[in-house]
Amino acid sequence: MMKKMSMSTSKTSLVLFLCQIISALDVPLDSKLLEELSQPPTITQQSPKDYIVDPRENIVIQCEAKGKPPPSFSWTRNGTHFDIDKDAQVTMKPNSGTLVINIMNGGKAEAYEGVYQCTARNERGAAVSNNIVIRPSRSPLWTKEKLEPNHVREGDSLVLHCRPPVGLPPPIIFWMDNAFQRLPQSERVSQGLNGDLYFSNVQPEDTREDYICYARFNHTQTIQQKQPISVKVFSTKPVTERQPVLLTPTGSTSTKVELRGNVLLLECIAAGLPTPVIRWIKEGGELPANRTFFENFKKTLKIIDVSEADSGNYKCIARNALGSVHHVISVTVKAAPYWITAPRNLVLSPGEDGTLICRANGSPKPSISWLANGVPIAIAPEDPSRKVDGDTIIFSHVQERSSAVYQCNASNEYGYLLANAFVNVLAEPPRILTPANKLYQVIADSPALLDCAYFGSPKPEIEWFKGVKGSILRGNEYVFHDNGTLEIPVAQKSNAGTYTCVARNELGKIQNEVQLEIKDPTMIIKQPEYKVIQRYGQVSFECIIKHDSTLLPTVTWLKDNDELPDDERFLVGKDNLTIMNVTDKDDGTYTCIVNTTLDSVSASAVLTVVAAPPTPAIIYARPNPPFDLELTGQLERSIDLSWIPGDENNSPITSFVVEFEDALHEPGVWRYQTEVPGTQTMAQLKLSPYVNYSFRVIAVNRIGRSQPSEPSEQYLTKSASPDENPANVQGIGSEPDNLVITWEPLKGFQSNGPGLQYKVSWRQKDVDDEWTSVIVANVSKYIVSGTPTFVPYEVKVQALNDLGYAPEPSEVIGHSGEDLPMVAPGNVQVHVINSTLAKVHWDPVPLKSVRGHLQGYKVYYWKVQSLSRRSRRHIEKKILTFRGNKTFGMLPGLEPYSSYKLNVRVVNGKGEGPASPDKVFKTPEGVPSSPSFLKITNPTLDSLTLEWGSPTHPNGVLTSYTLKFQPINNTHELGPLVEIRIPANESSLILKNLNYSTRYKFYFNAQTSVGSGSQITEEAVTIMDEAGILRPAVGAGKVQPLYPRIRNVTTAAAETYANISWEYEGPDHANFYVEYGVAGSKEDWKKEIVNGSRSFFVLKGLTPGTAYKVRVGAEGLSGFRSSEDVFETGPAMASRQVDIATQGWFIGLMCAVALLILILLIVCFIRRNKGGKYPVKEKEDAHADPEIQPMKEDDGTFGEYSDAEDHKPLKKGSRTPSDRTVKKEDSDDSLVDYGEGVNGQFNEDGSFIGQYSGKKEKEPAEGNESSEAPSPVNAMNSFV
Repeated sequence: MMKKMSMSTSKTSLVLFLCQIISALDVPLDSKLLEELSQPPTITQQSPKDYIVDPRENIVIQCEAKGKPPPSFSWTRNGTHFDIDKDAQVTMKPNSGTLVINIMNGGKAEAYEGVYQCTARNERGAAVSNNIVIRPSRSPLWTKEKLEPNHVREGDSLVLHCRPPVGLPPPIIFWMDNAFQRLPQSERVSQGLNGDLYFSNVQPEDTREDYICYARFNHTQTIQQKQPISVKVFSTKPVTERQPVLLTPTGSTSTKVELRGNVLLLECIAAGLPTPVIRWIKEGGELPANRTFFENFKKTLKIIDVSEADSGNYKCIARNALGSVHHVISVTVKAAPYWITAPRNLVLSPGEDGTLICRANGSPKPSISWLANGVPIAIAPEDPSRKVDGDTIIFSHVQERSSAVYQCNASNEYGYLLANAFVNVLAEPPRILTPANKLYQVIADSPALLDCAYFGSPKPEIEWFKGVKGSILRGNEYVFHDNGTLEIPVAQKSNAGTYTCVARNELGKIQNEVQLEIKDPTMIIKQPEYKVIQRYGQVSFECIIKHDSTLLPTVTWLKDNDELPDDERFLVGKDNLTIMNVTDKDDGTYTCIVNTTLDSVSASAVLTVVAAPPTPAIIYARPNPPFDLELTGQLERSIDLSWIPGDENNSPITSFVVEFEDALHEPGVWRYQTEVPGTQTMAQLKLSPYVNYSFRVIAVNRIGRSQPSEPSEQYLTKSASPDENPANVQGIGSEPDNLVITWEPLKGFQSNGPGLQYKVSWRQKDVDDEWTSVIVANVSKYIVSGTPTFVPYEVKVQALNDLGYAPEPSEVIGHSGEDLPMVAPGNVQVHVINSTLAKVHWDPVPLKSVRGHLQGYKVYYWKVQSLSRRSRRHIEKKILTFRGNKTFGMLPGLEPYSSYKLNVRVVNGKGEGPASPDKVFKTPEGVPSSPSFLKITNPTLDSLTLEWGSPTHPNGVLTSYTLKFQPINNTHELGPLVEIRIPANESSLILKNLNYSTRYKFYFNAQTSVGSGSQITEEAVTIMDEAGILRPAVGAGKVQPLYPRIRNVTTAAAETYANISWEYEGPDHANFYVEYGVAGSKEDWKKEIVNGSRSFFVLKGLTPGTAYKVRVGAEGLSGFRSSEDVFETGPAMASRQVDIATQGWFIGLMCAVALLILILLIVCFIRRNKGGKYPVKEKEDAHADPEIQPMKEDDGTFGEYSDAEDHKPLKKGSRTPSDRTVKKEDSDDSLVDYGEGVNGQFNEDGSFIGQYSGKKEKEPAEGNESSEAPSPVNAMNSFV
């Protein structure tokens, strides 16, 4: 045997064939063959080499392999055996090597960092996976730093540093403002690759205090926010222009190393005024076409899929009107190992030779090392047939024990490649996979290819013979392909017959026969011809064909290589195409295509439409009826009818319709006889015996049908015995002991003579009985009584008249009557597939016991009880029918966790048989339905009470409930999602520590051990405090629905009227009304209807100086109204929260204070003049007015005035609002405390505080607190 060095040059195709077998997913082969072949393991799926996992989720390390026998799996971690049985958090999937590390139930992802490798092993060898490095992702917090404001002169450059925390993988950087809007970027302002924000020159519009750098960590779906950076641009006139200077990179040169296949990113950002323009060139070459892109306003050069040829010097040039600057980046492209020739699986026969080749390239050149079954080949068990020569393993005279899996490792400093390739030594006798007696049909003079797909090891030799005992085929007449196919290049009729393929090797021999038939080619013997036709004329194309009698041709006509128009003017006949009333759009090429299952031919012709000569206006009408009908050539079974056409009335006659009347059997009834083309004026008509014929003719043109002609003379044909027998003969029993024979009687003109009768004959089938016959009158049914139940009968019905019998009729098989089945199906078994689906099996009943036509089986099944509720209900039986002789069926739509019963019955044409014994089965648990309800009650400032009902269909034992909720902001965006697990025996929950006046969305579902059921959602809102605009309605115990709603009711009051306005959220076209009354009064509310759907209304006729209460509602929505608002008539006010200095009580208080001070001064002046002393401070302490005393900062008690010498500022106090309530929001955490205290500011709740709050410097933050963005992650994702 000649030795081969590789699979691709093997003397046989066995290696290639078996490689296809090994990759059985790619080549569909005989499953029985695949089951019998041994195969070393092959890794089919594995996790990536660098595997970054989410530390909050379970870690799944994939390792899938195939082989015969199925392989077993083991793992190493950091180079040592990893015993998963000793770690309760680690499991391996069944029939798989995939590891699942349970992090969600207490495991720490950091504890499982390391390098993992999977080994798949069976008796033929061991395959190994790549080294899989497991690292959990990290999203660290931003380092706390003190940021000073940036004061920049207009026109100068500026760099705002981001310096994001180092994460795994690195974060995505973007800049936004406090409103979460992307900062606009341009040629002047742009973000660098390192995340810094570069200003080529600053402008006054760049002044702002909210330059915020965000870092998004995709793996953990978190976003970290840097503290806002302040930029203040001051102007100097004039602004000095500057020539370009590079901000990054620095210097005149730099270097860059990139790996082959990666994306090369080079960046140049320049300062200058005017803003510089960036241009890129490659020194000594051109930028690669189709792979070069410019980004970030041409500041970034991007080259994709780089190779060693992209190494070189890249120059960026920054230029403006004052000059230019450049920078040269020296790029070196290195390469991790990549395959030149990866080792391929090798399948050999005992005693054969072969090679495994592993060639890789890289920069630097990778080193090649071999392993055998996962062990370095140097220390692996010796194999005398194996020799390692660098990147090649040479196998000589292999044996079955030489089977193994070899690993080739190609590595350099930038990475490695690992490939598994097995050597599989098989000894198999020949097998032929082509089906036996396969029929091949070809057209004469065409190639014939006869398949002989085979398999064997060593590769079998293939020989072909013609005939069972013919000689071996040789010579130039045949071509023998390596895959076993026999080719006859030009098949002739003489080549038809039986061919035998023989495959043999040293282990055996096998043969297979195939049949070859040679068919005559299809030909068009009369092709369509070129036509020129006048408009509105008629044209016909012929297409007459000749074909093999065993092939069925189909003829298709095309116009301009497309389907014919859907137009009734186009008439397709057997051998022609006719176009009526031709128009200009019919001009074109017409093609006749003839197809058979083996060949296809076509022929074309062109139609040219020309204009008809001008003619006067033509009146078109239906043709006049034909006349002068004449009968000639009278015979017993035929006659000739001729006529003279009437006037066609300017529309050509297209056809003539001939009708007849049988005056003997159906006088006055005209029936269709035949139709002939409009060019004929004579027709030969076929006649039936014993009919008194009259004929008439109708002419047809494009306009319509003419009136019938006058009838011809009558012609009576002679009587004869019937030509045909009744149709549709059937034998079906109506009772268990009879046979009903039915048929369709002959029509009058089919009787052929007088005295029509029927001979009915029957006999039991498969029994040596004589025919029993009876002659009956002209009826359509005969009943045979006293028959056995459901036995087959042969039945025939023959027509006869006074002149004799019709031809011998054909026999049909009928059955006597059916009876109910006697036996119930046995061995009923139920296999529960899942919680809603079961499969039922049964043994078929003996056909004799069916006693009728087996129509199928019916399965009756019903639910007995639910296993979770133990409550019985009305039993509703369900029925499924399975047609035919099926022995199994699927029962869908079952309820989980329930007990069922079923029985099976056989069905025939008569009905159902007895039921099988009831079979009890139970469905497993499923996921529950949604909770029956979710109510949210008792809203407070920071809490809500949730109540719920258990699922209507628990479908198992409830294990817990899951509550998820998240806030919704004013733009209906969702905030962070919070999840809570609740025990299954709870039915309510109080959620605390919520934000006040905040809308929340809740998602609630139940769980069984199988999983989570569908969820129910609800929305609710926490209330504002008692001083806010929104207040709970009187008697409110439940949270009011969010939509629709009326909010922000405001009033502007004058002496006798008030303008009421509001905001509405809900369906369109609501009809509003306003209710009002005197505040504190128990009188009924007065109601005013708002005209249309306006959101404002004017209340008139009010009493000056009176406090009123008001609320707004919508018609037709029960209980749907706004919260109450209170206003007082008097001078018009812009809003309820106005300057305190304009309040009447405050003005009066100030006047009283001024008067008191004046009196004290007068008293002091009098005492001083008398020489006495008056202790003003003690007097004021004794008679202090609480309205003007400040409050102590710590406990809210009244403080004291400072002495004139102290010069101390007044201590911060809490202002009492006009409604005499202390607002909770006016605390030490007010926004004023952290701002610059400018007059005219508003507190967190909107109250005016500017005139009474002293300035307070911002205090430095304490501790190393996180500066993570307070906004929802989802909001951030919409910008990145």
